[in-house]
Amino acid sequence: MRLLIIEDEAPAARRLSGLIAAIEPDAVIAEVIDSVESAVKWLRTHQTPDLIFMDIQLADGLSFEIFSQIDVQAPVIFTTAYDEYALRAFKVNSVDYLLKPIEKEELKQSLQKFRKLNAPFAQPLDTNLLRSLVQSLQSGQPQFKNRFLVRFADKLVFVPAEDIAFFMAEDKYVFILTKENNKYTVDHNLDELETMLDLVTFFRLNRQFIAQLQSHPYDSSYFNGKLKINLYPEPAAEVLVSRERAPAFKKWLGA
Repeated sequence: MRLLIIEDEAPAARRLSGLIAAIEPDAVIAEVIDSVESAVKWLRTHQTPDLIFMDIQLADGLSFEIFSQIDVQAPVIFTTAYDEYALRAFKVNSVDYLLKPIEKEELKQSLQKFRKLNAPFAQPLDTNLLRSLVQSLQSGQPQFKNRFLVRFADKLVFVPAEDIAFFMAEDKYVFILTKENNKYTVDHNLDELETMLDLVTFFRLNRQFIAQLQSHPYDSSYFNGKLKINLYPEPAAEVLVSRERAPAFKKWLGA
């Protein structure tokens, strides 16, 4: 099976590629493309893939613009960070969709659905449904993950994003530290979390920490061009922002 991935977020593309490899070891990813313009050019000059995974929002616009510029013959599984209300139109179409962050079992089910449909498409995309979806997306806001399901003793509980002080990678695990100094394991790595969080309030400090702006007063010190950040609750590890990331961090803070 020959696949095309149209996705402008590198961590999301890597995650999707890894999940596909785990589910369909014989699948070949022909290309990973990050824009409408590049996708149109590729589809015009290459053999039609068996299946396309297509993010809705790309670097240069909505992916639906691709369909207005070229006749897409391959079946499409849309991927999006938008909530389900904006995608109800696809319930009556042969196109499937996956909400980010994509889970392995959901991807597996989508690929099974694709096989049952026995591509190429049994029916073309409905342009009226696409138009309705575009209007919904243009009038709405991206849906960031606002809570995380974690294990607590023998229970599963939700931790609201607003209660999180920071995420911390330690050994082979990633932990949530709340403002009340509660610690939970979360089933995502920091690269994945960057695609799920509202980056207006969360910032990737380094390879080990993603912190929330409201989690601490801005308290830091310079040395050798680096920033030392004091987080609360105080982690065991020293929290440094590199010389290269320091300007972006200060800009994020509004400094």
